[in-house]
Amino acid sequence: MHESDSHTQGDAVEVVNRNGTSPVLLLCEHASSNIPARYDGLGLREADRLSHAAWDPGARAVALHMSKALNAPLVASRVSRLIYDCNRPPEAASAMPEKSELVEVPGNKGLTAEQRRERVDTVYTPFCETVSAMTKARREAGLQTILVTMHSFTPVYFGKQRAVEIGILHDDDSRLADAMLAEAPALPHRRVERNEPYGPADGVTHSLRIHGLAHGLANVMIEIRNDLLRSPADEQAMAEEMLTLLRPALAALTAEGGPDA
Repeated sequence: MHESDSHTQGDAVEVVNRNGTSPVLLLCEHASSNIPARYDGLGLREADRLSHAAWDPGARAVALHMSKALNAPLVASRVSRLIYDCNRPPEAASAMPEKSELVEVPGNKGLTAEQRRERVDTVYTPFCETVSAMTKARREAGLQTILVTMHSFTPVYFGKQRAVEIGILHDDDSRLADAMLAEAPALPHRRVERNEPYGPADGVTHSLRIHGLAHGLANVMIEIRNDLLRSPADEQAMAEEMLTLLRPALAALTAEGGPDA
């Protein structure tokens, strides 16, 4: 993967290694803290604009390392999740939150139907259409597709410390998650848990459902505690740890009849 392999779909979506032949298709819905100028910073304090409320620190960097190692395409949002969270449906309050944990978002208060529609049309729809076009093109090329979405989470949430370090999340289809969790002993220094610190009941599996489950694609959501991603060296090391779980899981899934079975 080279810089020339990375290009954008308008202002909203980044596609890296579009023609990668790995069965894995990586998604990163919270890759960027960018707030386009037309939203006037949402009235946020500078510290909040750069905080985990605005994006998933380190998630895109880990995804880029994995994309290169696997020769896998990556689709990433280029807009802050405070503008629109691409892992939420338009009807969800958390798609354009007025408050994220302790962070007030003045620019999201009292949005009109027209303002909400503009964000759906310019952020969410292009992301979803890009993923759909990628899965269709891969299917037509005879490539298997296994969906892996990359996220990070804050170690302290509403004042409470989180012990989990790596979360392996799934919705109704747990095939890939089960296979990855079976590899967790290979990372004895890590606390790896199922559907933590979030799970389907928290509404975080939207992408898995519409891009994976709806098309019969094996899928998983990976959550990494962001204090483990404080430097480029951390990000690269964590990508290797994720591959330690993912590579044998992919092999096991294929051996059992294929990810699309």
